[in-house]
Amino acid sequence: MILIRHGQTIFNAVFGLTRIDPGVVDPGLTLEGRRQIAAAAESLAGLPLKRVVASPYTRALETAEILTRRLKRPVEIDPLVGERGHFACDIGTRRSRLVEQWPQHRFGEFEEEWWRAGETEDEFAHRCRRFHEAVAALKDWPEVLVVTHWGVIRGLTGRSVSNGEWVRFDPHAPSPAAKD
Repeated sequence: MILIRHGQTIFNAVFGLTRIDPGVVDPGLTLEGRRQIAAAAESLAGLPLKRVVASPYTRALETAEILTRRLKRPVEIDPLVGERGHFACDIGTRRSRLVEQWPQHRFGEFEEEWWRAGETEDEFAHRCRRFHEAVAALKDWPEVLVVTHWGVIRGLTGRSVSNGEWVRFDPHAPSPAAKD
């Protein structure tokens, strides 16, 4: 399985310089973010990826859109891989609006207001464990690309990654979240 962090957003650009939340709700990608993901798509093009799973945040959906132009794979949306609800950027867009904006994606059944504002670290770790257990049961896990966020990747792998960076993930290996 490949985990990729979405491309840069205005939140990432401002927070990275100031450590201050700029108050942008569910931001999309910047031009730099789009460039990062176009480069990632090229590096992923030769891998045997058959499915793409994405977080419902706009930044992840825009990332998936760029990736799937190159990879030509369907996108399944899963709130389990959404970021921990901590900053303004982690307030999502209502499910019905996302379905209107991205009708080509496969939206499963989940709540209209699916994001988790004020999610505790323990709740987030539990959600990462739930995802880890779910993908470990998949037969096709080596062929899945997951478009997600810094916190989820750190929760699953223990690694801190940059925007547009991807890592391999073996769901049969112990999770750092499970060690807490």
